[in-house]
Amino acid sequence: MSDRIFGAIGLLLAALFAYSSMIIEESFLSDAVGPKAFPLIIAAILAISSLTIFLKPDAAPKWPALPRFVELVASIVVMVLYAEFLPIVGFVIATAVASAYLTWRLGTSAIQSVVVGISISVGIYVIFHLLFGLSLAKGPLGF
Repeated sequence: MSDRIFGAIGLLLAALFAYSSMIIEESFLSDAVGPKAFPLIIAAILAISSLTIFLKPDAAPKWPALPRFVELVASIVVMVLYAEFLPIVGFVIATAVASAYLTWRLGTSAIQSVVVGISISVGIYVIFHLLFGLSLAKGPLGF
């Protein structure tokens, strides 16, 4: 039963995501695909996955134990905080902190997590901002 509830919630989220992508206003300067294509693709993938879960539920699903469930909730909180702090502290700092925490929770040591977090953040910044010229959120340090 829990799989069907999860599938139904996923279908609802897919419908809401598709609706919100349809109200995106298109500029006359947009490309041939437009800004709606990527969100609609994500909504379609979510809908197909949720429908599969809804129609073919697991006979005996295994829910994670309480400590693992708390870790999952903490990871979701970190991603929400990442989205909230991104415009305030900037891409480099927010990404470094979020990726350091997530890699730490995946089992690396604290020092390794900090090194990996900074490396991921700087690497993505170099590729997307410096090489591709995409605009990323600037922080108090100007990058």
